[in-house]
Amino acid sequence: MPDSPALLVIGECVADVVRLPGAPERTHPGGSPANVAYGLARLGRATTLVTQLGPDAHGRLIRDHLAAAGVRVLTDGSPAPTPAATVELDDEGRATYSFDITWTLGAVERPGEPPRHVHTGSLATGLEPGAATVLDLVETLRTDATVSYDPNVRAGLMGERARAVRRVERFVAVCDIAKASDEDLRRLYPDEASEDAAARWLRAGPAVVLLTTGAGGALAFLRDTVVRVGAPSVRVADTVGAGDAFMSGTLHALASRGLLGARGRTRLRSMDTAVLGDVLRHAVASAAVTVGRSGALPPDRAELAAALTSVPAPG
Repeated sequence: MPDSPALLVIGECVADVVRLPGAPERTHPGGSPANVAYGLARLGRATTLVTQLGPDAHGRLIRDHLAAAGVRVLTDGSPAPTPAATVELDDEGRATYSFDITWTLGAVERPGEPPRHVHTGSLATGLEPGAATVLDLVETLRTDATVSYDPNVRAGLMGERARAVRRVERFVAVCDIAKASDEDLRRLYPDEASEDAAARWLRAGPAVVLLTTGAGGALAFLRDTVVRVGAPSVRVADTVGAGDAFMSGTLHALASRGLLGARGRTRLRSMDTAVLGDVLRHAVASAAVTVGRSGALPPDRAELAAALTSVPAPG
């Protein structure tokens, strides 16, 4: 990994084979971390993705897609096939997934200069043996970088729940920004209210915990403060990549305010509710653009700025 990027994303690429009632099957570039990297690059952020891509048609499709946005892609050279997911969309655009995925990320060379921020999550932090490599990288890089984490829990790949919870909580403990959907938290903690689980995560170490609730908008937990932002009214094409667009919008807004990186960590923990509300509005606006069109296509800067006008003020 020669030159250090400003933002480093570690995680899987997945070819999403999308099936919609009454429509021909389509294949989209996907994978939660890859979508976040793509979204950051679309917003003008210098971004590198450490991942695995097979020497196959799906791998070429994803590599070309990421390169078109300016994402620098680094792989471990594994010859394994590119992971694939079948996405079944119902008549309202809600997605369910089935997977053909292995994640065996090998050892990668440490960057000469550490990145300012590291993002990871999803299958890359939940599937062994690659998850151990990811955790090792995060623990090494967090000395000089802030860290964000989104478990993006997939029930079909979660495995035994108690073990999955332990794995998730290890990543929560080493991150500065944790993000989850209410569905994620219900899968992990079926006997606990999602807001209570998010508040408990905050006490485990992160500076801020973000909770998305679909059409209900999102909440941000900071110290003893909770900020809420409602979702704008959007005609939903599908929900593929919405959470990833939320994450890239969040990181873009934090970077714009100098709240990422080792020097920004203290300011991140002490940001006021007005700043947090603005960050959350950017995240919600980014997700709103994405659900309004098919596939994981997050906004560029102009589209994000336009979408912000329809996002309600924090409550």
